[in-house]
Amino acid sequence: MELGLCPFRRWAEQGVWDALLQTLVDLGLTDNWQHMIDSTVIRAHSQATGAKGGAYSEAFGRSRGGFTSKIHARCDNQGRPLGFVLTGGQVSDYKAIDALMKLPVPNPKAMLADRGYDSDSFRQELLVHGILPVIPSRKGRSAPQKTDWRRYRDRNHIERMFNRLKQMRRIATRYDKTALSFMSFLNIAAAKFWIGSFVNVT
Repeated sequence: MELGLCPFRRWAEQGVWDALLQTLVDLGLTDNWQHMIDSTVIRAHSQATGAKGGAYSEAFGRSRGGFTSKIHARCDNQGRPLGFVLTGGQVSDYKAIDALMKLPVPNPKAMLADRGYDSDSFRQELLVHGILPVIPSRKGRSAPQKTDWRRYRDRNHIERMFNRLKQMRRIATRYDKTALSFMSFLNIAAAKFWIGSFVNVT
């Protein structure tokens, strides 16, 4: 064991926290009627920068508000996290789609997302996999697509999920210099959501 390396960091490097969330997701309670994807920007504390390799290599981005990171997430129909992607705060939501869609989870019946994810290629990919895209068309789109607005209202589940995550101080503001440590805390927080679901099973 390396001296001075705390168990949290050691387990993060061994993938324990990633495996914790994946194990809970794999236990079979995922509500696959529909999934949602979205993102949220978080500000980084001034002491979070300075990691070896530079801030940008650790998923920081610079904007008018200073250094920020963006959490891209996918959740099930109950608003329970299925996985995360971390990027700099200035990165487009669309850049994280491939990673979110490759998460090892069952395909849902529908995918809900805001108009920032509207593209012909993404819609086609969903349809090829038997997933109904519930995505409003971008303004000015030459050929607007129909949207099931009644179903789209359920997208508030992922917004509420982000709100719950941000109740945790260590996630609302990023204090961790490395993306690995911050992602590990995200996975621990997500596991807490899932554990509550199993406790309430009768």
